[in-house]
Amino acid sequence: MHELSLAAEILRLVQASAARDAFSRVATLRLEAGALAGVEVSALRFALDAIAPGTCLDGAAIQIDQPAGRAWCSGCAAEVEIASRADPCPVCGGAPLRPTGGSELRVLDLVVQDD
Repeated sequence: MHELSLAAEILRLVQASAARDAFSRVATLRLEAGALAGVEVSALRFALDAIAPGTCLDGAAIQIDQPAGRAWCSGCAAEVEIASRADPCPVCGGAPLRPTGGSELRVLDLVVQDD
């Protein structure tokens, strides 16, 4: 389950921010996991919940935005929405498509509580 290692890295980033910016608790963590990021969102949420106790994420509300995948089709020069990297162009049926968005996993923001 690579979502557990992703959750551990997210926690590491949040804890580094807590040490740098002197806060002890995160009230809300907002993430973005694009449709093409290769992340199972429910597994990531489960992993974050599992590793949060005793950390600054303990009790935090976790929001995960899931933007659609976007790609450019060289066949018809359209930028299109796709659900998977294997999808053909919904405009012309062409392939392959070049992903242009929705492949990121990132921390968007934190709402924190001071020490």
